[in-house]
Amino acid sequence: MTTDHAPTLTIGIDLGGTSLRAASYSAQRGILHSIVLRTRLEAGPMAVVEDMCQAVHDLMGRQSGDVEWFGIGVGSPGPLELPAGRLHHPPNLPGWDGFPLLSELRKRLKQDVVLESDANAAALAEFCLGLGKDLKVDSLCMLTLGTGVGNGIVLGGKLWHGSTGMGGEAGHMTVDRDGPVCGCGNQGCLEVCASATAVVNAAERQIETGSAVGLARLKEAKGTLTAFDIAEAVRGGDKDAAAIYRETGRALGICLAGLINILNLPLYVVGGGVANSWDLLSPPLFAELEKRSYVYALTAPGRPASSGMVCGGTQVLPAKLGAEAGLLGACMLPLQEAATSRAMSRTAAD
Repeated sequence: MTTDHAPTLTIGIDLGGTSLRAASYSAQRGILHSIVLRTRLEAGPMAVVEDMCQAVHDLMGRQSGDVEWFGIGVGSPGPLELPAGRLHHPPNLPGWDGFPLLSELRKRLKQDVVLESDANAAALAEFCLGLGKDLKVDSLCMLTLGTGVGNGIVLGGKLWHGSTGMGGEAGHMTVDRDGPVCGCGNQGCLEVCASATAVVNAAERQIETGSAVGLARLKEAKGTLTAFDIAEAVRGGDKDAAAIYRETGRALGICLAGLINILNLPLYVVGGGVANSWDLLSPPLFAELEKRSYVYALTAPGRPASSGMVCGGTQVLPAKLGAEAGLLGACMLPLQEAATSRAMSRTAAD
């Protein structure tokens, strides 16, 4: 989008429990400049808001020449109450319960700010620029496997919010009734069974039993383990690490089976760092889909009911945009909101 006199730019902020990323963005050129900071959770919400505002000012200062700043988009961990823009017991932002993130940002920046869940922002980017664009679908469901598990849903080209903005919290679906306790208070959520944190915690539990000798040696060598380290151990032949990824894929498959049965969408996307190990996750994942989702069994590519589907059947695929999806989606939020407002105005006029 451009004006007659200057290019139109937006700024996006991807707020995570570990890091805070911000970028300036042009619809024609993509991300122009970016900043990465540590999320200072120990300093409290207001300190993090100040960091976010400073990042915005820094990015604006880096842009030379005449530009029109169209708005600021923010992707935040949930649960998020919309349109108020308040967080409610976010498991990955301790101490933020009830925090009015949207009003605090607007007050300090004195700019138009659009707030969404981080998973919705990632889903928007994947829909507009990634697999959604490639496969020409009008709807998709996305799971992001990072520190936690996010979920974004696009229906008919629009983000699905539910009645209070909390629609799309599949990370807190129960996939193991006897599983670990989640930060949300439930037991056996997908988040504690399939996130990067869950993969590492599963390895730590095995090490504590004294049975996972290979993982114990890996931890001693590395100091701390990551989901990537454990995936590499699987590829190196470690049976304990392989069992962790089998259970991770199985949990993911159980959740996706439920989503497919309920939503019957053409595309389900799995993103986030853990999804980089798709080769390890997908065999147990698809085994669960075949067993637990009769909708998938009927509509998977090549199956009896798949012929009329726009992308040849129910597609379950790793995300195309990778780690940039959340930040790209945040940058696109002001443009998406403007497009939605214009469409509503045209509908009202008709």
